[in-house]
Amino acid sequence: MSKMRQVLGVVAVSIAASFWTTTVQALDTVNVRFSWKLKGEYGFLYLGKARGLYEKKGIEVVLGEGAGAQAALGGLVRGNEDVVIVPAIFAISAIGKGMPVKLAAIYQERAPFALISWPDKAVTTPVQMEGKSLAISVGDPATTYLEVFCAINKINCDKINKVQVDPQVKFPQFMQKRVDLISVYTNVDLPLIEERSGTKFPVLDMPKFGLAVPGLAVVVSDKGIAEKSEPLRRFLAATEEAIELTRSEPAAATAALKGAWSAAPSDELIKAQIVATSATLNFEKSRPAGWISDKTISDALKLIAATESVDVSKPVTDFYTNDLLKK
Repeated sequence: MSKMRQVLGVVAVSIAASFWTTTVQALDTVNVRFSWKLKGEYGFLYLGKARGLYEKKGIEVVLGEGAGAQAALGGLVRGNEDVVIVPAIFAISAIGKGMPVKLAAIYQERAPFALISWPDKAVTTPVQMEGKSLAISVGDPATTYLEVFCAINKINCDKINKVQVDPQVKFPQFMQKRVDLISVYTNVDLPLIEERSGTKFPVLDMPKFGLAVPGLAVVVSDKGIAEKSEPLRRFLAATEEAIELTRSEPAAATAALKGAWSAAPSDELIKAQIVATSATLNFEKSRPAGWISDKTISDALKLIAATESVDVSKPVTDFYTNDLLKK
């Protein structure tokens, strides 16, 4: 009898092992590349992974840091990635120049840009920019469209002292008071610089004054849409759940992100970035998270055309798809 039990036990273990192997093999891998290094902005993805939201939808999600939007988009086209998370404006520009990719979700209709200043030279309205010095960096969307911002607000851009600086020295230049104004993302940079300086900086909210640059977005390749649409659809559905879960559990998202961050800053800073990011992700209740409208793309194309050559006659539907979002 004991021998029979032993045999049955071995069989049971074999069946369980076989089931486990089959389950693991059944997961579809989705490789995700960010446009930059780890930051609280990506917290919802790590919480979704930690809570098994992707696994429940048959996805093994692999998350990786990036080295710029162009590098991430290039990796997507080469097939190294299935998804890249980048500011939508960069993807729209690339698609307008022929890159075979599409936006699959835009989570920030307006990127949370702001200009910050020191309290003794506070700038909180566009007209107060006149007579001040502003750090300008290549690839910084907030200052790339400065002329457009000035035109919207009827101020004279020539009266702003534009100081060209390397992106790496922008913050030190500001901290040393060599420039009066710098651009920041209010959900990522602002909490960081305020924690390090111990200063509450006056803020000029650029979207509030008309600068609508689409931000955080999911981009996929045309080839990926053709060959991997079902896993991508499940990835986006799980991501929507992760975004909503993060709203209610920012501390859990902080812990999940910190677990993957080798040189993580303080829990307080990560949580502040996560909470601030959640506040920028506002969706229509009747639509899936990330739903893209024709107007968002057409407005962005007009903005891009003000500073670079892009085919504005290209149909807006060539830039995005909503087909991967849950109905």
